[in-house]
Amino acid sequence: MTEKFMKKVYSPEIFFDDLHFLINNISKIIGAFGNKDINRPFIEKIMTVTTAVNGCVYCSWFHAKQALASGISEKEVQDLLNLQFHTTASKFEITALMYAQHYAETDRGPDPEMTSRLFDHYGEETANDILLLIRMITFGNLFGNTWDAVINRLKGNTAEDGNLSFELLFFLVSFLFMVPMMLIIGKSDGSSG
Repeated sequence: MTEKFMKKVYSPEIFFDDLHFLINNISKIIGAFGNKDINRPFIEKIMTVTTAVNGCVYCSWFHAKQALASGISEKEVQDLLNLQFHTTASKFEITALMYAQHYAETDRGPDPEMTSRLFDHYGEETANDILLLIRMITFGNLFGNTWDAVINRLKGNTAEDGNLSFELLFFLVSFLFMVPMMLIIGKSDGSSG
């Protein structure tokens, strides 16, 4: 019996919905990076926590490096990847990091009460910017996981909710981007992802 690939992956419908959302909101996403209440280390914390839940090896590698470059300590990055951010995050950051974790754990279906807390804590503009950042990294996470699902399918380990036709199309479209990423990560940590 072959082992199933258990990470969250894209279905065709959700992939195209998310892609459409991101394209339509590109100016708002760019604006979120300019929000004075969300500095670079805070952005990297949000990205790293979301990624830790979704398990994308490519995003984990990239955002751990970005977090270190933004001034976050190695111990704090490790805490974020282990979802132990309560020990080092500021009181201001905790609500967003808990929400990022919750959003990913509920597979993009957060409890309305948690969303309400996010908006109560940060106000509408900053809460909306945090949501955009979480949606953006979730797209990256599922993109990387879907790539890995294709690679694992070739090894006989299909994704639980895999779609062969979509995975093949996805592989062809993302090949030129993902193969170099695999090589970069492999060179940096001695593995192939």
